[in-house]
Amino acid sequence: MSKKTWIIFIILVVGLLAALVVSSRNASPKIDISSINANSIQPASAANGNIAEHVFGKADSKVVLVEYGDFQCPACGVAYPRIKAITEAYKDELGFVFRNFPLMAIHANAKAAAATVEAAGLQGKYWEMYNMIYQNQKAWSNLSGTERTGVFVGYAAALGLDEAKFETDLTNPAIAKKISFDQTIGKKIGADATPTFYLNGVKLTNEVWGDDAKLKAAIDSEFKKAGITPPTTIK
Repeated sequence: MSKKTWIIFIILVVGLLAALVVSSRNASPKIDISSINANSIQPASAANGNIAEHVFGKADSKVVLVEYGDFQCPACGVAYPRIKAITEAYKDELGFVFRNFPLMAIHANAKAAAATVEAAGLQGKYWEMYNMIYQNQKAWSNLSGTERTGVFVGYAAALGLDEAKFETDLTNPAIAKKISFDQTIGKKIGADATPTFYLNGVKLTNEVWGDDAKLKAAIDSEFKKAGITPPTTIK
C-alpha cells in the first residue's frame, strides 16, 4: 500500500471512529421496561436514571392524569394553560404527571428543553421550570444550541438555581436516561402524538382532553369510582 493510500485509509478510519463516537453520544440509552407498569407513578430506579417521577398535586392519589408531552410542541403549548388550571384546581385529590416525549425529528430543541426541566428538578424546582419553559415557548423554540443554552441558564438564574450545577446537569447521563425512559414507556402503551393524555391508564381522545367540561367530567367519574367526592369548587 502506497504512502498516499495509507494516509487516505487513516483519514477514513479516524473519520469513522469520530462518527461512531458522536453517534454513541447522541443515541438514546437503551431502557428495559419489561417489568414496568406504565400506568403507575414511577419511583426512582436504575431504569430512569434514579430520577423519580414528579407529581403535581396528590402523590398517592387513586386518580392520576399523565401527559406525554413535548415542550416545543405548539399543541402542547396551547394545552398547557388549560391543563395547568385544571390540575391546580384538582390538586388536593388528583395526581398529575408529565412524561417527556420530545419529537426530535420536528422539534430540534425539545429534548434540551426536557433536560432543562429535569435539571431544575434535581434542585427541587421541577414545576417552576416546567411552567417557565412552557410560558416562554416562543422565546426559545427556534434558537441555536448556544443561544438556547444561554436562555435556559438565564431561566435557572431567575429561579435561584445553582447555575454551574444546572448547566452541568443539562448533559447529565441520568437525565438522558430519564427522558429515554419516559419515551420508551409512552411508545409501549401507544402514545403516538403530543400531547397524549392517560387518565388512570385509559387513553383520552382529543375530544375529551381538548374540552374542559369533558375532561373535568372524566376526572370526576374516576373520583367517584375511587370513592372520592369530586371537588365542588371546580367551574
